[in-house]
Amino acid sequence: MYRDTLEIQTPGRGLHDITGAVRKSIARSGVRSGLCHLFLRHTSASLLITENADPSVRHDLEYFFYRIAPDGDSVYTHNAEGPDDMPSHIRAALTRVSETVIVEDGAPLLGTWQGIFLFEHRRAGQRRILELRIHGDAKEK
Repeated sequence: MYRDTLEIQTPGRGLHDITGAVRKSIARSGVRSGLCHLFLRHTSASLLITENADPSVRHDLEYFFYRIAPDGDSVYTHNAEGPDDMPSHIRAALTRVSETVIVEDGAPLLGTWQGIFLFEHRRAGQRRILELRIHGDAKEK
């Protein structure tokens, strides 16, 4: 098993493409066929595999989450870090903090239009820690 930790500085709220960083980590692992487990160690951001070709998809996803968990809603009691505090936790709870991707030929096996994204739910930029565990065969069968 290969372990890697990526530190990702986000510029703020939005879907940030991390497919390239994941590809590099898989390449460093030497695994040709297996699995890559990704785990984001945060409660106000998440991981998402989604459309990577048309940016309007990311815009629409962000808008959808804004509508279902708006910043500053007076019903939230948890607001220690500002008006985006509780909405960020809600958005992360509705998505995921972990993903598993198949590794084939030394790369993540993704669909033509798929990318791996860190979904930052806080307004301000954040330092995020992504743990990767990659395991499988180093040789092709």
